[in-house]
Amino acid sequence: MAGRDRAAGRTPARGEGRASSGRSARESTGRDARDPADADLTARRAQLRGVIGQAVSAAGYDLEELAVSRVGRRHVVRVVVDGDEGVSLDAVADLSRDLSAALDAEEQARGDLIAGEYVLEVSSPGVDRPLTQPRHWRRNVGRLVAVRAGGDRLTGRVTGADGDRVTLDVAGAVREFGYADLGPGRVQVEFGRLDELPDEDLLDDEDEEEDEE
Repeated sequence: MAGRDRAAGRTPARGEGRASSGRSARESTGRDARDPADADLTARRAQLRGVIGQAVSAAGYDLEELAVSRVGRRHVVRVVVDGDEGVSLDAVADLSRDLSAALDAEEQARGDLIAGEYVLEVSSPGVDRPLTQPRHWRRNVGRLVAVRAGGDRLTGRVTGADGDRVTLDVAGAVREFGYADLGPGRVQVEFGRLDELPDEDLLDDEDEEEDEE
């Protein structure tokens, strides 16, 4: 991951575990988080997702996850994005700046999306991300995956995936499955193929509790 932390005034080195950007040291406008105005929290969450989703799509990526958690006095907005060709550290840094600018513009036009200070963190999915969408399977062709199909637990290599089905090589036998017949897939780390994994997949994530929006 790579990015920029305005609060600390620094640019993390390539490969550092967190990508931070945005108005991370924004002063509160005076609205208390317990103010009755927070009754519109659901609407503001939808607005936040809309702004971030639009900026991510404009950059040519898919929004895989958006989560907001509180760490001390600040909120942390975590954005996970992916693309058919993956997401490089430079692309993550560029997208962090784009999202920060989009959020600033939205708040100037319509008011705060998040009460108080917040940090924006952008990253690509780790290898432990469950495969739940056709695009997830397509982007993992060639990798070994464990998945439940019907009542069976299978481990096979993804040999193909399109909008309707995925093809697995299970112990030398080629089998096709519709997505409705599959549970979430899990990529299996093969120690002989670690050189194929992006550097960020080998970094330890911080263990912080977060609420998905």
